[in-house]
Amino acid sequence: MTDVKITSKDGSGSFAGYLAKPKSTPAPGIVVIQEIFGVNKVMQDICDWLAGEGYLACCPDLFWRLEPGVQLTDQTEEEWQQAFGYMQRFDVDKGVEDLQATADFLRNQNTCTGKVGSIGYCLGGKLAFMMATRTDADANVSYYGVGLDALLGEAGSIKNPLLLHIASEDEFFPAEGREKVQTELADHPQVTMHVYEGNNHAFAREGGKHYDPEAAETANSRTLAFLKSNLS
Repeated sequence: MTDVKITSKDGSGSFAGYLAKPKSTPAPGIVVIQEIFGVNKVMQDICDWLAGEGYLACCPDLFWRLEPGVQLTDQTEEEWQQAFGYMQRFDVDKGVEDLQATADFLRNQNTCTGKVGSIGYCLGGKLAFMMATRTDADANVSYYGVGLDALLGEAGSIKNPLLLHIASEDEFFPAEGREKVQTELADHPQVTMHVYEGNNHAFAREGGKHYDPEAAETANSRTLAFLKSNLS
């Protein structure tokens, strides 16, 4: 597990990424996309988990243009307010560019097979959807992505498999928007959706307020099966 430097596509600088390597390489790559709390222990643990499952996993610092090295938790109101502040100022289009740069970085490693997917949570769940519509990632997974209804106009650009984990009681994604996503993507040949009834936003965030171990295990098992099917 190490920190790496990734060059931005617009030439404005470089940003850090937390990289976790599997025991056996070459391996498929995974771009792990942060929540609004930065590349904190939760994200690092996810990279380590994926490395343990045989993937080369990298979580890039997407807030580097605002403030490099953000690592907040979800345990205090002050940190929540800081996190919302970063999210409000975050340029999602530049974020997707940085994610593509991370995917390119992984593909160029001799420890990577050349296949690269993404997994995103919360804000990262939205960005994983955008990875599916705007980048060449081979497979993408979105956990409780927010605001996906506003991105449905891009759905025609989804050429590679996309897995959506949707919380039925997501406090940050109103029911009307969630239902629109489910209705409009129901017949999309590249999209698989699972709704987790009775679960709130971030049900898979270990240690979080709405963490549901059973739902998280189900979602993670589905994710691993999806990745194996599409990145092997």
